Formats: sequence, structure tokens, C-alpha cells
Amino acid sequence: VQLQASGGGSVQAGDSLRLSCVVTGRAANNYAIAWFRQAPGKEREFVAAIGWSGAGNTIYADSVKGRFTISRDNAKSTAYLQMNSLKPEDTAVYFCAARAFLPSRDWVAYNYRGQGTQVTVSS
Repeated sequence: VQLQASGGGSVQAGDSLRLSCVVTGRAANNYAIAWFRQAPGKEREFVAAIGWSGAGNTIYADSVKGRFTISRDNAKSTAYLQMNSLKPEDTAVYFCAARAFLPSRDWVAYNYRGQGTQVTVSS
């Protein structure tokens, strides 16, 4: 299983971005997908996750709840992270990760990890 994240960029505070994570490989749609982020000098942190079944099984970090939405399109084997009302503290490298079926907040629970995409939010 391989993951390819994209969609990062440089925006102003209050703007929106949508990140994409394409999952390829065997039974790709059976995997829960999560987004994590890591800012310079800080530890990696959980952002959001979605189970294999989709919108009915999502979890969010408190810091992004109400601003970010995770979704997936299994026909395209792609998960999305819609980020609205971005703040400078959202600046980080964002990573997507996959594990079988159920979402988790724990990075080590994910068997597969993609490369990161940079998100920079200026004030």
C-alpha cells in the first residue's frame, strides 16, 4: 500500500486548502486514513481520521474540530482534508497514513505512511 499526499501551499490566515491522499495497492478501500502534522521543532500530532466505511466514522483533534473536515471517495481511493479558517498555528508538514479498517489517533498504529505536504499559513 502506498500513499501520495498533495494539495499543500502557502495561504493567508482565514483561507482554505484541501489536501488529498491517494491510496494505491491491494484492498486500498479497506483502510482507515488519518492525517497527522508536524510543525518545526514540535512533535507530530494527530489531526483527523476516517474509517474505511466513511463519514460515519470520523475523529478529530480538538484544535481542528469545526474547521477541518475529513472525507473519502472510495471510487477514487482518495481521502481529503478540507481545511477552512486556517490559522498560522496550522502551519506544518501534513502526512497521511493508513491502517486496516478502524481509525486511530496514534501514529504508531498506522502501518503505512505517505510523504508530507507543506502547509504554510501567514498572518
